[in-house]
Amino acid sequence: MSDLTRSGSTAFYTDQYELTMVQAALESGAAHRRSLFEVFGRSLPAGRRYGVVAGTGRILEMLRDFRFGDEELSFLSREQIVDSRTIDWLADYSFSGSIRGYAEGEIYFPGSPLMTIESTFAEGVILETLILSAMNYDCAVASAASRMAQAAGDRPCAEMGGRRTNEHAAVAAARAAVIGGFASTSNLAAGLRYGLRTIGTSAHSFTLLHDSEQEAFAAQLKSLGTDTTLLLDTYDVEEALATAVRLAGENLGGVRIDSGDLVEQASEVRAGLDRLGAHDTTITVTSDLDEYAIAALAASPVDSYGVGTRVVTGSGAPAAGLVYKLVARADESGAWTSVAKNSTGKPSRGGHKDALRLIDGAIAVEEAVGIPTLPDDLGDGRSLTVDLVVDGEIDESYIGAAGVTKACARHDESLAELPRSARRMQDGEPAIPTVFYPK
Repeated sequence: MSDLTRSGSTAFYTDQYELTMVQAALESGAAHRRSLFEVFGRSLPAGRRYGVVAGTGRILEMLRDFRFGDEELSFLSREQIVDSRTIDWLADYSFSGSIRGYAEGEIYFPGSPLMTIESTFAEGVILETLILSAMNYDCAVASAASRMAQAAGDRPCAEMGGRRTNEHAAVAAARAAVIGGFASTSNLAAGLRYGLRTIGTSAHSFTLLHDSEQEAFAAQLKSLGTDTTLLLDTYDVEEALATAVRLAGENLGGVRIDSGDLVEQASEVRAGLDRLGAHDTTITVTSDLDEYAIAALAASPVDSYGVGTRVVTGSGAPAAGLVYKLVARADESGAWTSVAKNSTGKPSRGGHKDALRLIDGAIAVEEAVGIPTLPDDLGDGRSLTVDLVVDGEIDESYIGAAGVTKACARHDESLAELPRSARRMQDGEPAIPTVFYPK
């Protein structure tokens, strides 16, 4: 993904009030006070039974380049956004604090302390927008993808939503969808950047370009081989199917259906393929699929799904609803004080937190959150937080292709722990309760 400015900095992936708070805190003398920020969600999107953590690796990537260069500083000075004292402070900015959080791919629930940022107030507050913008979007996409992949069972899903969002979000969405259980993406930038498997053959325009469907199919087969997937519904599906098998033979790799009643069309196409001897030819369906449409196709002879708009928009929940709040601050002696917001409908819980997923017979039964620690006699469980940044040093294993592989494994293992109810498509409560254990 290209950077916002010519300098290659990500520091302007932020809101102005982050910097004006720094200026005011420098004035009050509180800017250098040790602080603890926390990312959490008060609830899951309506009806969802779990969420999936995503965006962590992208945040760490952007944190490496979060510097204020000449271009950024000149803009701030020219537009009189902050004063010269603040500009001098920003010129030397480099995050030196520590970040802990749920590993990318982990399942989460309401109140889960997904990420904690411990640093000076000034160092931590200006990361709010960058962290929330990545996590709110990526968690939404990964959570939707996970539901779709669960509905699909052992049939693979491919992310094809690049034309339904902006160019930067398309790359992030492809990455998040794969973390959530998708097998591949059509987005080449995501494939290059994160080592994702990419797929794609042709659209209706390719068929319409040629004088006949037969001519188009013949050209595609000659160029890409019989393993290719031919698109059947530009004109008449039955006629296209007959043409495809006549040209490719019984070893035709696959066909795709992109319109109409997919349940009926898939059955008719499968019957036609078998009748013509193409028993191993696979059927891919696309066309505005979501988890409910995929579930409705469970009994149909479909081999794979291509999902676009609904996955890159979070299937009705385009943002995860995560917030970034100050939950503790230290005084000059180093003693910590918990702080919390008491606004109506938007409360927060102050203090350091420790999170454990309680397990009973290999099945998760509770999200246990200790404030600041958990009772010793709580029972068997799995610790949920890992170090992401320690004293400014970023754990590189969460970045790039290796980070995606790691996140996919974490997602699969976490999902396997959940009770069966977590996979239901019907609206319901979170799969397990979140229980807070105050000191």
